[in-house]
Amino acid sequence: MLYTRKGDSGTTKDFKSKPGERKSKSSCQTEALGALDELNSFIGLVKVEAAGAQWKIDGSGKDLPEIILWCQQCLFSVQAEMAGADKRVGQGKVAEMEGWIDSIEKEMPPITTFFISGGTQLAALLDVSRTLARKAERRVVAGAEAGELSPDPATLAFLNRLSSLFYALARLMNHKSGITEQPPTYS
Repeated sequence: MLYTRKGDSGTTKDFKSKPGERKSKSSCQTEALGALDELNSFIGLVKVEAAGAQWKIDGSGKDLPEIILWCQQCLFSVQAEMAGADKRVGQGKVAEMEGWIDSIEKEMPPITTFFISGGTQLAALLDVSRTLARKAERRVVAGAEAGELSPDPATLAFLNRLSSLFYALARLMNHKSGITEQPPTYS
């Protein structure tokens, strides 16, 4: 059954809830879980849009849809951890992501300014993914500061690096499409 009616009063539970124990759907933990879910759902759209991308990241052998699926799988581990399960992404996933970012940066001109989002549709979607990753990271940090969440240090690093990965991928999509990044004019 897709509904239970148990949350109709604005409450929910997590993996560590005792029988009959419920918490507000506006809690920091629930906000963090919602932001992570929003990010994971949105990058599903990115994965569908990237289905035709044929390039591979140097050294990884992975194409863009494979990288996005990897991110989604990792986000499920982060979501489970934030919901109280004994799951972690671990430092190895952070290192793997850093390797991809480093490989992408070698293909690109160095960053000397901010850039206006856009270019290709895929680059724009990846840029939205970057902002959603930052929002999810802020919600997890807020939950930790409120004492509702205890994220593993590798989880915090993973969330921080994830937005960097999406930014690097957005830049790469434009670069591979021959689109020059446009800095803001601050007019």
